[in-house]
Amino acid sequence: MNRHYDVLIIGAGPGGYTAGIRAGQLGLKTAVVEKAELGGVCLNWGCIPTKALLHGAETAHTIASSSSLGFSTGEVSLDIGKLVGFSRSVAGRLSQGVAGLLKKNHVDHLVGTATLTAKGKVTVDGETIDADHIIVATGARPRALPGIVPDGDRIWTSTQALIPDEVPGHLLIVGSGAIGSEFASMYRDFGAEVTLVELAEHNLPVEDPDISGVVRKAFTKRGIAVHTGSHLEDVVSDGTGVSATLVEGDGTRTELRADRLLLAAGVVPNVEDLGLEALGVARTERGGFIAVDEWGKTNVAGIYAIGDVSGPPCLAHKAAHEAVATVEHLAGVAGAEAVDRNWIPGATYTRPEVASLGYTEAAARELAKKSGHSISVGRMSFAANGRAIGMEAAEGMVKAVFDDTTGELLGAHLVGPGVTELLPSFGVLRELEGTAEDIGHVVFAHPTLSEAIQEAALDALGKPLNQ
Repeated sequence: MNRHYDVLIIGAGPGGYTAGIRAGQLGLKTAVVEKAELGGVCLNWGCIPTKALLHGAETAHTIASSSSLGFSTGEVSLDIGKLVGFSRSVAGRLSQGVAGLLKKNHVDHLVGTATLTAKGKVTVDGETIDADHIIVATGARPRALPGIVPDGDRIWTSTQALIPDEVPGHLLIVGSGAIGSEFASMYRDFGAEVTLVELAEHNLPVEDPDISGVVRKAFTKRGIAVHTGSHLEDVVSDGTGVSATLVEGDGTRTELRADRLLLAAGVVPNVEDLGLEALGVARTERGGFIAVDEWGKTNVAGIYAIGDVSGPPCLAHKAAHEAVATVEHLAGVAGAEAVDRNWIPGATYTRPEVASLGYTEAAARELAKKSGHSISVGRMSFAANGRAIGMEAAEGMVKAVFDDTTGELLGAHLVGPGVTELLPSFGVLRELEGTAEDIGHVVFAHPTLSEAIQEAALDALGKPLNQ
């Protein structure tokens, strides 16, 4: 007789292991199948180790800029191997933590490769296992571009960028989304010359243009060359570096030479060899992701998909949130809440940081117009914030968009020091159906960066106090 589970999850990234934990908490007999490390890309080769390296980059910046505060540091050098070792140790520690959480919640961890063979049946390295509910959480991988094929040596993906044996003299980056921009910021602080190439008309394409514009200005000031509306042609990798032709929007062509090229142009879902086609599981026309509804259900009963494999935004916290929603729904939990992908927060750990929630100003204006409403936009620059000035980090702003009729928050867009930690205030406001007036009634401690949130709300109401 085959082993049987109430829930079987394929993949143990943030979506998969969270689904396993929640299912275990609900008393469901659960297994998680993973062929690599627990924690997936985010924990092992993405969000977590990147932030550890960015901590090193921030430290390098602090040391380099400390003379303005009266410190004399002398010559400073970076042991990149030691920093990479620290980053890997952080990832390893957290991966072990996932194993402990699965065990604590009585979730079986099956090591191997899983394939769906029939409704309610999965094979794991030859063993057939029965399951009432199957959740696919296999994630995604870096997308290759025509003519730019990662070779692990001169042409990198984010994986190689996390474990360099040396800091390249010149790093050429294709793609200025969160991944490309974070590595640009990081490697510049490590001392590399950095060139950032983006096909879209503005960097950080999913962000509000006001916000990405601040980052571009800051990057340019730091010596990072940013080319938007541009692409590369004739990319050639050899033993000593990479040659390419930069083609800009106006047709200008420039020959480039770099030590390394980092390809950061999005991701593709890990759907191969899962048996999805044979079972008729539908995929999206754009990107080939597994098509799901707001509960993670596919078109085939009993099969679900969560996280990156089910489509953008491809973010760890979105995967974890979907995991809870899907498991609670299939378990029949009263009050289970579906996922609204329009309200998944974004966080980019560049210098300055970027954080966003909801609709951009342009999208919010179109949304409100459909209801016959108008919007109010409030802004507060960190250049007028005492805490930011004292930190020598006064670049950036808080921008908030509200519906004039209902007062509800439609979007929040932040760029500046520590804004990834400020953004959840807007998330709570949205969840509690608060308004700009409600923010105005809160007493914010002074001096804090968070005061910019209140000032932006007051500005939207036409009554700012400090600008």
